[in-house]
Amino acid sequence: MTAPADRARLEALYAQHAAAVHAYARRRTDAAAAEDAVAETFLVAWRRLDRVPAGDPLPWLFATARHVLANQRRGDARRAALSARLHAEPAPPRPASGVSEEGARLLHALAALSATDREALLLTAWEGLEPARAAAALGCTRATFNVRLHRARKRLAKALAHESPSGGASSTAPRESAPGVASARPADRRRPETASQETRR
Repeated sequence: MTAPADRARLEALYAQHAAAVHAYARRRTDAAAAEDAVAETFLVAWRRLDRVPAGDPLPWLFATARHVLANQRRGDARRAALSARLHAEPAPPRPASGVSEEGARLLHALAALSATDREALLLTAWEGLEPARAAAALGCTRATFNVRLHRARKRLAKALAHESPSGGASSTAPRESAPGVASARPADRRRPETASQETRR
């Protein structure tokens, strides 16, 4: 492939997928680091353009962005005071301003999960990837990813149960019929008899 053709392909990749890569990075780090991650991701794509899948490059770009973010965390002096786990794992999703109470509980529950569980959930729920594409982004088979996703959903449900505020159990008993409905039915059944009596008269 010639240099102009390479440049044209990279420009097309950027035009089509830069917003998705930025959203992926922004959900995992701050705004400045996300911008750097997008630039580095497409720089890697330029250097390894022959490895970028032609048909569906987005999972490859997400995988590259994930590695870029990991490298950022390891080399960022501002995160030196964080725990070793936070250095080794993607940062938990950060709540946007004005997030609802329910949304905050979800984010806290996600933060309590392992990096593997969290990434499986975010790739499908937030990035909108189908299991096959999410598996490609994580470098595993679809069957393996489906198992991870199933387990991650169960663990998220358990974490959400811990995050839910305590309160009285809501009644799940079926509602009774509205007043007058039940008493009206016998009267309805008597109407044909009354009509037949009037006919005999």
